[in-house]
Amino acid sequence: MSTLAPTPTAADAEAPGTGRRHRIDDWRPEDPTFWRTTGAPVARRNLWVSIFAEHVGFSVWSLWSVTVLFLGPEYGIDPAGKFLLTAVPAALGAVLRLPYTLAVARFGGRNWTIVSALLLLVPTVPMTVLLEPGVSYSTLMVLACLTGVGGGNFASSMANINLFFPDRLKGRALGLNAGGGNLGVPAVQLVGLAVLATAGAAYPRLVPAVYLPLIVLAALASARWLDNIPAARNAPGALRAAAADRHTWVMSLLYIGTFGSFIGFGFAFGQVLQLQFAERFPTPVDAAWLTFLGPLIGSLVRPLGGQLADRLGGALVTFWNFVAMAAGAALVLYAARDRSFGLYLVGFLALFVLSGVGNGSTYKMIPAIFRARAADEHGRDPAAAERWARRMTGSLIGIAGAVGASGGVLVNVAFRQSFLTSGNADAAYLAFIGWYGFCVVLTWVVYLRPGRTRLAGV
Repeated sequence: MSTLAPTPTAADAEAPGTGRRHRIDDWRPEDPTFWRTTGAPVARRNLWVSIFAEHVGFSVWSLWSVTVLFLGPEYGIDPAGKFLLTAVPAALGAVLRLPYTLAVARFGGRNWTIVSALLLLVPTVPMTVLLEPGVSYSTLMVLACLTGVGGGNFASSMANINLFFPDRLKGRALGLNAGGGNLGVPAVQLVGLAVLATAGAAYPRLVPAVYLPLIVLAALASARWLDNIPAARNAPGALRAAAADRHTWVMSLLYIGTFGSFIGFGFAFGQVLQLQFAERFPTPVDAAWLTFLGPLIGSLVRPLGGQLADRLGGALVTFWNFVAMAAGAALVLYAARDRSFGLYLVGFLALFVLSGVGNGSTYKMIPAIFRARAADEHGRDPAAAERWARRMTGSLIGIAGAVGASGGVLVNVAFRQSFLTSGNADAAYLAFIGWYGFCVVLTWVVYLRPGRTRLAGV
């Protein structure tokens, strides 16, 4: 989606008083000398600020994973209604990912990060004012949907950081960026736990209120320390070309299984615990102290997935990761039927860990796929091959990010339907096992099966 066309000097990027302090006109991360002397410090600064801004965005996106724990009988909402409240933020977040990715090249990574951070005030301010007994369910649905703007921040952040690092370091950089952002899920749940433990369940508005100053701080930090790379442009036709490429849709399906599982489980875990083991978790605070554990460890291991993919190959790591996810879902199903809370918790935490590893490995696969095909597409012209690989990678990241985030909707809908029809989550777990099995087969057939169709190095 974005291509880099190096033009004159980089000195303007750091020269105060020129009027172009946050603009980098010459960016050559693949040049070892440039990277060592100029590129690495600038890229690291942009990475750390991006992680913080994305972290806040993820926290806002995940607000309703903890807010629903505050909605007691006085709100008059049944479990099915609560699952819908956690599904709609995932839906809007998925829809916004593609335009947010395009916005980086259109407006500049720094500029769009400032705007996208300030947009987080749109859901948090009214939530701080309106969350109390007596508020209508339709109002709650609108407020929940609006928090989806935080889901778009992930896509623009990943597209932006992808521009700053050389190919050999993209797996680690994107893993750190994504993992730091993903930590927003357990962070907001810890904030909710603190509010429940101190102020009680009567004050859900305190949770979004905590994030108001952090949102402003993210916007100010982005304005002060981030940079734009004007040479990054939305290549004409790149999105259309990527949409016509079968690998775009293969990777989108795989990303539903990894990131869709992570965000869906992160939104639903607290509710499922209360419904599945009601006798053990009679109050919201009883469930809240466990709710954050899964998203926390899943976020922390995401960089590991990228690093493993750097060393072993993204497709191989992704293949075995989906095998393990199917086994983890089977363990959760067995434990739920056996009423074994210990096994259930182990299985669910394993699913969070594996979804985090898979997030990192699938993101590493995306640029590797097009690098492996670049020579076939452009023969002996390495410059043209590099441009093609970059534009296709950027477009695929945007599409796969949008489609993959829809997995969060599917997970919550699966849980809702399972509890509505049978009073338990068994049908949902069976659906997850089936999907992970499908992803195992898909990864093998497209990327690992021996033969002429296999892509080397993916």
